[in-house]
Amino acid sequence: MNLATEQTSPQPEGMTPNPQGGLSKKLFSILVIGVSLIGVIYSMQTSNMGLALFSLLFLLLLLGTPIAIALGVSSFLSIYYFTTDPLPDLAGKVFSGLNSFPLMAIPFFVLAGNIFTSGGVAKRLIHLTNMWVGHIPGGLSIASIVSCTLFAAISGSSPATVVAIGGIMIPAMVDHGYDKNYAVGSVSTAGSLGILIPPSIPMIVYAVTVEQSVGKLFLAGIVPGILLMTLLSLVSFFIARKRNYAKAEKASINDRLKAFKRAIWSLGLPIVVVGGIYSGVFTPTESAAVAVVLGVVVGLWIHKDLRFKDFPEILLNSAKTTAMLFFIIAMAMTFAHILTLERIPHSIAELITGWNMGPIMFLLIVNILLFIAGQFMEPTAIITILAPILFPVAMGVGIDPIHFGIVMVVNMEVGMITPPVGLNLYVASGITKMPLVDVTKSALPWLVAVVIGLILVTYIPAISLWLPEFLYGFR
Repeated sequence: MNLATEQTSPQPEGMTPNPQGGLSKKLFSILVIGVSLIGVIYSMQTSNMGLALFSLLFLLLLLGTPIAIALGVSSFLSIYYFTTDPLPDLAGKVFSGLNSFPLMAIPFFVLAGNIFTSGGVAKRLIHLTNMWVGHIPGGLSIASIVSCTLFAAISGSSPATVVAIGGIMIPAMVDHGYDKNYAVGSVSTAGSLGILIPPSIPMIVYAVTVEQSVGKLFLAGIVPGILLMTLLSLVSFFIARKRNYAKAEKASINDRLKAFKRAIWSLGLPIVVVGGIYSGVFTPTESAAVAVVLGVVVGLWIHKDLRFKDFPEILLNSAKTTAMLFFIIAMAMTFAHILTLERIPHSIAELITGWNMGPIMFLLIVNILLFIAGQFMEPTAIITILAPILFPVAMGVGIDPIHFGIVMVVNMEVGMITPPVGLNLYVASGITKMPLVDVTKSALPWLVAVVIGLILVTYIPAISLWLPEFLYGFR
C-alpha cells in the first residue's frame, strides 16, 4: 500500500543550486514553459481540448504546482472553456467514481499501516532477520532489506518503511563499519517494496480503474516482491564482500527461535489478510478492517507497544493521508473523464493497433512512458490516468490484465527511488541529514537491481501469474 504523496518533506540539507548546471537547467525550464504556453494559446485558437488539457498540466507542474491541484485546475479550465457541461455535473461524476466499495479499503489500510508503524513491529522484525542473516557478508544490509519486505507486508507504506527500518538500521550499519552511503542506498530502495508487497494502494486503484480482482493482484505481487528482495540482497552481498565489511557472529538455533517467537504476531498479520482474501472469508475491503482490529489488539494487549494516548495522532495522520489520496484520485478521475470525452484512449489504441505492434515492443514503450511519468507524478495519479488508456491496448496485444497491473506497479516502484519525485529519497535524506544528491547516488547500485527486476517481471509473465493461477486454479 503505497502512501506516496506530493513532496511535503522539509528541504533536505545540501540541496543548494549547482552554479555549473544552474544556467542550463533554467534555460531548459524556460523553454519547456514557453512550449507549454504556446500549446495553451494554440489549443484555445483551434478549440483543441486535449492539447489544452496536457499543455496546462505540464505548465502547472513545471511551475511547481502539486499534482492534485495541477490535474484539477487543468481539467476544470478545459471543461469550462471548451464545453457547455455544467461544472456541478462534473462533481457528481467524480463522486460516482469515488463511491466504490473496493476504494473503501484505502482508509483502513492507511490506518492499519499507521498503527503498525507506531508500535514495536519494526524492532521485532529487524531482530528476527538479523538473527538469521546477520552473519553473512553484508548481513546487516540484507537484514534491513528483508525487514523492509516484511514490514511492507504489514504497514504497506514505502515512506513509513524507510523511516521505521532506516531509523534503526542505518545508524547500526554505520556503527559496525559500513559506509553510510551503502546503508542509506540499501534501505531507501528496499523501502519501495511497500507498493508491490500486498496490501498495496496502487493495486487497489488499478483494480478499481480497470475492473480487475484485488485479491488476484495482491497474490500476483508476492513473487515479484520476493524476486526484487533477492536482487537487492545480492547487490548488498557482493558490495559488502568486495569492501570486506565486518560480519556479525552466527546466532544459535535457540536465539533464532526466540526471535521468531517474539515476531510471530507481526509475521502472522499479512498471512491473515492475504489468506482471508484468498479463502473467501472476507473481501479485500473487509480484510483492511480486519487488519486494523488485529493491529489494535496486537499493539495494545499482546506487544503492549501502543498506548491509548497514541491514537489521536494516529487517527489524525490517517485522516490527512486518506484525504490527500482521495483528492488525488478524484482529480485524476476528472482528468481521465476529459480524456474519454476527447476519445484519446480510443485514438491511441487505434494508432498502436495500426502499427501491428507485438506485446514485447508495446511493453517496452509502456515502461518508457511510465518511467517518464514517474519523474513528475505520483503513483496513484499515474495509474488513474494512464491505466484506462493503456489497458485496452494491452488486452488487444494479448497481455494478461493481472500481469499488466504488476508491470505498472513495479514501474511505480522505480519512480519512488528516482528524482525529482522519488519520495523515498527525500525521506532517507530527511532522517539521515544527507544531501539529496548524495542519497540519490548511493541508491544507484540497488536501482539497477530494481530495473533488472522490472525487465524480468515485464517479459516473464509467469513471475506474476504463477501464484494466483496456482491458488485460484485449485479453488
